[in-house]
Amino acid sequence: MMDLRRLALVVVTVAVTVVGEFGCGCFGNVLTLNVLRKFAGHGKNLSALRAHDIRRHGRLLSTIGVDLPLGGNGHPSETGLYFAKIGLGNPSKDYYVQVDTGSDILWVNCAGCDKCPTKSDLGLGLTLYDPKKSSTSSLVYCDQDFCTSTYDGPLPGCKPNLQCQYNVVYGDGSSTAGYFVKDNMKLEQVTGNLQSRSTNGTVVFGCGARQSGELGSSSEALDGILGFGQANSSIISQLAASGKVKKSFAHCLDNIEGGGIFAIGEVVSPKVKRTPMVQNQAHYNIVMKDIEVGGDLLRLPSDIFDSGDQKGTIVDSGTTLAYLPSSIYEPLMTKILSQQPALNLHTVEDQFTCFQFAGSVDSGFPVVKFHFEDSLVLTVFPHEYTFQIREDIWCFGWQNSGVQSKDGKDMILLGGISLNSLF
Repeated sequence: MMDLRRLALVVVTVAVTVVGEFGCGCFGNVLTLNVLRKFAGHGKNLSALRAHDIRRHGRLLSTIGVDLPLGGNGHPSETGLYFAKIGLGNPSKDYYVQVDTGSDILWVNCAGCDKCPTKSDLGLGLTLYDPKKSSTSSLVYCDQDFCTSTYDGPLPGCKPNLQCQYNVVYGDGSSTAGYFVKDNMKLEQVTGNLQSRSTNGTVVFGCGARQSGELGSSSEALDGILGFGQANSSIISQLAASGKVKKSFAHCLDNIEGGGIFAIGEVVSPKVKRTPMVQNQAHYNIVMKDIEVGGDLLRLPSDIFDSGDQKGTIVDSGTTLAYLPSSIYEPLMTKILSQQPALNLHTVEDQFTCFQFAGSVDSGFPVVKFHFEDSLVLTVFPHEYTFQIREDIWCFGWQNSGVQSKDGKDMILLGGISLNSLF
C-alpha cells in the first residue's frame, strides 16, 4: 500500500485545464505514479539547470523530422527531470521512465536494441523490455485501429502481419525508433484514506529498437519516456478510452526533497479551481490575463500575452526556470527590486541575476500573483521565485526569454524551480 503524502498539486484536464495549489489528499477514480526528481539532493548547479532547459526547448520548439508522425506531436523533453517507476508485462518488471507532458507515447528500450544505454549516471538500474518474455504481450500491426488512428489513416504499403513502427528524429539530433506492442501496465489506484492498491491496464507502447544522441547516452539515461500529451496515442488518452480513468492528470511534486506523485484521473477532493486550456496547441497552454506584484498590477501592453502561433502561456514541469519576454521581465524585475533599492545585484555564470541577502526573502521581497482566465490566481512567494546557491547568496528564477514561437515572438514558459507554487 502506498501512502499519498501531502504535496503541492496541479491538475491538468485535457478538455479543461485545472490549476490549483492544495494538499494532495486525492479522492476519486485516480491512478498514481511515484516520481523522483533528477536534481533532488544535489546543490544548485546553475549551468546544469540552464543547459537542461536549453536542450528541452530545442526539442519543444524545433521542427521535428519524422518518418511516421507521432499523433501530431512527439516532442519528448530532455531525459529525466521527473521520472517514475512503472511495471510492464507479465510477470511485471520495473522500468524507470521520464514523465513528460510534452510527448504522446510511452516507449521503453527493448531487448536487442541498437545503441540503447546499459547504465545510468542517475544511479538507476536499467532494464530492457522483452515482449517474448511476457505472457500478455502482443504485436501491433499496421492495419489495426491503434496504428491507423495514430497516423490518421492506413500506412502506405501496409499489408497483413506488417508491424506498426515509429521513428522520430528530434531537433537536437537524437532519435528513437522501434515498433509498437500491447501489454499490461501495472498502476497504483487510489482507494481512499491516502492509500492505494495495485491494478493493471492494457496499453500500447513503443518498443525501442534503436536510439541515438542524448537518448543513447548514459549520463542521464532512463528506460524510456512516458508521454502524457493530448494525442490518442498517449497513455492518459488510452487509459481514458478504456474507461479506467477520466481524461485528466495531476502533478503532486515536492520541490523541497524532490519527487512526488502523478495522479491520473479525476480528483474529486479537494476541490480544484479551473481555467480553460487553449485549444489546438501542441502543449498545455493557458491564458494569462495580468501579473500582480506586491498588490499592484503591472502596466503591460494589451497584447503581451498573445505570443503568436504559440498562444497562451506554456505550463511545463519539464522546464526548471521561468522564461518571460523582455516586455514582461523588465517591468516585473523593476517592481520587485523597488522594495530593495540598495540591493547590490551581480551576474553569476553570465546569465543569473543574484544578490547577497541575510534576512528572510519572504519579508524582503513582494509576492507575485499570476491572474489567468476565469479568475484563477496563482500566488508565487519570494522563496519560490528565488533560490539559494550559497548560505546568503540568492538568485532569481525569472529569465529574460530567448524562447520564441515559430513566428519569432517571445513565449511565456513557466517552469518548476522558479514557480514552486505551480508544481
